[in-house]
Amino acid sequence: MKTIIVVGGSKGIGNATVASLLSSHKVINISRSQPEQSHENLTHHQCDIINDELPDISEADGLVYCPGSINLKPINRLSLEDFKNDFEINVLGAVKTIQKYLAVLKNGKQPSIVLFSTVASKLGMPFHASVAASKSAIEGLTKSLGAELAPTIRVNAIAPTVTDTDLASKLLRNERMIENMTDRHPLKKYLQPEEVADMVVFLLSHKAAALSGQIFEMDCGIVSFKL
Repeated sequence: MKTIIVVGGSKGIGNATVASLLSSHKVINISRSQPEQSHENLTHHQCDIINDELPDISEADGLVYCPGSINLKPINRLSLEDFKNDFEINVLGAVKTIQKYLAVLKNGKQPSIVLFSTVASKLGMPFHASVAASKSAIEGLTKSLGAELAPTIRVNAIAPTVTDTDLASKLLRNERMIENMTDRHPLKKYLQPEEVADMVVFLLSHKAAALSGQIFEMDCGIVSFKL
C-alpha cells in the first residue's frame, strides 16, 4: 500500500483527493484544519504550510500540493503584497514542501508529485493577473523538476477550470452566475472536485508511468475549443 502526502487535504479538491485515496492508500494530510473524514489509513498533521515547520515523515510514495488562491482584482487594485501572498501560497509553499520531502520521495515506490495550475495560465482572463502569474510559475516548476528528477520522480500538474469548492464560491454564488459559468464552457459544465481528484489518483498511479512534466488542462473545453 502506497503512502501519499496531501498538503491541503481538509477542503475542496484536496479533501476529495484524500477521500479518493483512502481505501487503497495510506494518506498523510498536512493542513491547518482537520479533514471531515476519519479513517484507519489517514494521519493528520495540523500545520500552516507557509509559517510552520513541516512535520518529519519517514516514508512516502507521492506528494500532492493543493493549497491555492483566487484573488481576482483589476491590476490597479492589486498590491505588490497581493502578488507576494499569491506567490507564497501557490509557489513557495510547493517548493518548501518538495524540498522537505524530496529525499523521502526518492526512496519511495514509483514516486510521483502532483501540483496545481489553472486554466488562467493559458487563457487570458481579466482580473486574473496575480493568480495567473503564480500558477504560470507552477507550470514552469513542473517542467523543470520533471526533467531534473527523471527518471526517479514523476512531476505533473493539473490546470482545472472553475471547480465547485469553497475557494470558488464567489464565482458560483447564485443561479444566474452558475448558469453563466455553465454556458461559458463548451462542454456546458464546470468541474466537481471529485473529477479533479480522479485525475490526481491517476497521475499518482502506475498507469501514468509514462507521464512527467505535463500540464493537464481540465478545462471543460474553455481553453481547447472555440465554438
